[in-house]
Amino acid sequence: MFTPPWFQPLIWLDYRLAVLFTLIVPMVLLIWALVKKVPVVIGLMIIYWRVASLLAITIALVLSGSSLSFFSALAAKILIPLSLWVWIDINEEINDLPPKAIKLALTAWRWAITVYCVLGAIALLPFVTCGWSAQSNFCQAWFKLPLLARPMIPGTLGGLAIAGLVFYALCFGYFLLVRFPKQGRMAIDN
Repeated sequence: MFTPPWFQPLIWLDYRLAVLFTLIVPMVLLIWALVKKVPVVIGLMIIYWRVASLLAITIALVLSGSSLSFFSALAAKILIPLSLWVWIDINEEINDLPPKAIKLALTAWRWAITVYCVLGAIALLPFVTCGWSAQSNFCQAWFKLPLLARPMIPGTLGGLAIAGLVFYALCFGYFLLVRFPKQGRMAIDN
């Protein structure tokens, strides 16, 4: 029988914060930027969603009970803040935006998700060993919430998640080896 460890409430908190900071707020910001026609915010949010797609892959891995989810979760929590701050041209354009509510909301969210991801990555470090073997209660605590949804999940989800992870890794490798050396820290390819 599974005995929840002392940190189980923190895992549930992490899932809730993830929904807020990585799904709801960015979706609101993207829709807001589209309605208000703010190209720099739209561009940054498109970059965010490309990188954050690793979170969807991680969720699919967790739901399928794959221990690879520990590695993909850590990678996502490192890559998301990098994707929001690394671009020189986007940062300059955001700084040049007039002081309106969308600029304040975007800036507040960038800082909030950065703090969330950094703290989440630090908290996840002790669990990296679960990526090789997730059989202990220590590791299984992360799968407790997804176990509730598992009866509704198709059996092919694990295979789709692995395929998604491979595709993501290939795209990221292409970006690192081809595009980033060519364009550097400029989001707009000239």
